[in-house]
Amino acid sequence: MRLVIFDCDGVIVDSEKVANRLVAADLTALGWAMTPTEAERLFLGMTLPDMMPLIEVRLGRSIPPDWPGRLQDRLVAALSREARPIAGAVEALHATTALGLGWRIASNSSHEEMAAKFACLGITALVAGRLHSHRDVGRGKPAPDLFLAAAAAEGCAPAECLVIEDSLPGARAAAAAGMDCLGYAPHSDGAALRALGAIPFTSMFDLPGLLAVAPRRTA
Repeated sequence: MRLVIFDCDGVIVDSEKVANRLVAADLTALGWAMTPTEAERLFLGMTLPDMMPLIEVRLGRSIPPDWPGRLQDRLVAALSREARPIAGAVEALHATTALGLGWRIASNSSHEEMAAKFACLGITALVAGRLHSHRDVGRGKPAPDLFLAAAAAEGCAPAECLVIEDSLPGARAAAAAGMDCLGYAPHSDGAALRALGAIPFTSMFDLPGLLAVAPRRTA
């Protein structure tokens, strides 16, 4: 292992509650009554464009094509105030560096959303030059494109990469990319992630220890 590829939402940034709240409110206004819990169950790990066909099937009609952009603007505004770190995540980033491993962040979020989140957390400088958005590649997760782009940027083969994910689309993307995956599952037994080939763990504070015992090559 030479490179650790972190997901963003739910792994580094505790932002999904904010996103689920805004998505649920928007869809309720469009005619699909939804709670934030339901929004998480249906859309966790998906890009906004990938959500649109599902929403249109449920509503039985097209929704405005500018809806993803308008929702993103509200997400950026909210996350710039409300984003919080996942407990132990920032420490895990520093520990990964201390172990001599490269790391990058690959997210189905836009760069604008990531910038707002990391600014709110005060780690903009720490993550600078390490960020990959689904908009940089042809397809977001569960396609492998995003993780493969992160590996290529670091000059690593897929077999030299370890992905840290919390969502099923993310675990599927890691498997499709030919990368090992640790599945962050703080509120469940991780069975759904395990079924996709990920190895579950429950605390980001445990991650440095898991990385320390993983076979690695630093050159």
